[in-house]
Amino acid sequence: MLLAIVGPTGTGKSELSLDVAELLAARGQSAEIVNADAMQLYRGMDIGTAKLAVSERRGVPHHLLDVLEVTDEATVANYQRDARAAIDGILARGAVPILVGGSGLYVSSVVFDFQFPGTDPILRAELEAELTETGPGAIYARLKAVDPDAATRIGPSNGRRLVRALEVVALTGAPHAAALPDEPVYWRETLTVGLTTPREELTPRLDERVLGMWESGLVAEAASLIPAGLETGVTASRAIGYAQALGQLHGTLTQQQAIEQTQQLTRRYARRQVSWFKRAVDTRWLTAADPDRGAVALRLVDEFAAGAAT
Repeated sequence: MLLAIVGPTGTGKSELSLDVAELLAARGQSAEIVNADAMQLYRGMDIGTAKLAVSERRGVPHHLLDVLEVTDEATVANYQRDARAAIDGILARGAVPILVGGSGLYVSSVVFDFQFPGTDPILRAELEAELTETGPGAIYARLKAVDPDAATRIGPSNGRRLVRALEVVALTGAPHAAALPDEPVYWRETLTVGLTTPREELTPRLDERVLGMWESGLVAEAASLIPAGLETGVTASRAIGYAQALGQLHGTLTQQQAIEQTQQLTRRYARRQVSWFKRAVDTRWLTAADPDRGAVALRLVDEFAAGAAT
């Protein structure tokens, strides 16, 4: 079986995954963790992604952390391939794979039987040229006219995903394939455990988290990644926090503006995460503040495994 731990940023998914892994190990069952946070794929992007240091991983093997350079483009199709290969390897070793992260599409691409359409280099180049010339607003308007659900889901500012959605529609004549199917088909037997925190508690926690990133040296980390190509990275340069840190370094944002913009974008991202994960009706939700959440999650694993065996 596959255990997926999901939920919005700042709810303690990494800690819960480690707790479950340790509880499993205490009874002789090994577990390994597979990252499903798109920005944690990038080497060197540690502070702004809240990536666990090796010393914080409690000896539990982790996969798909620090596998991309900041100049590489992260794609869901490549991630699906790599994550499924890692999970198959974990299962072959007799261990429990734990998929952990808040990037909804990345999680779903692994858990569900998603099929990703190919790409057309000429069409993609034309759409990207239009994006550069007219900005994401025009691309958003085009997508809204042919696939309003995809436009609403992506939003008007993510030019890269808007281009991809238009490309898929043009190639397939069907709505953008990133949507969850109405009746999802699982790739492997999967138990999904979600962590939830009331918005009135999560919002100030996220704001404090952003402040902590600045205090921990996010701006210096971003500066150190400029020689590696952070500013030219298609995906990495737009990461929440890093884009604002670069703005501060270049003087287009004050530190206060950079922090406030990052806080606003983080809160918005958390709301999108909640909306995405709530669509999966069979997710078992736990309260993030529950001190027994690890034991509860382990009980859910046992119940799921027992049901799958009958």
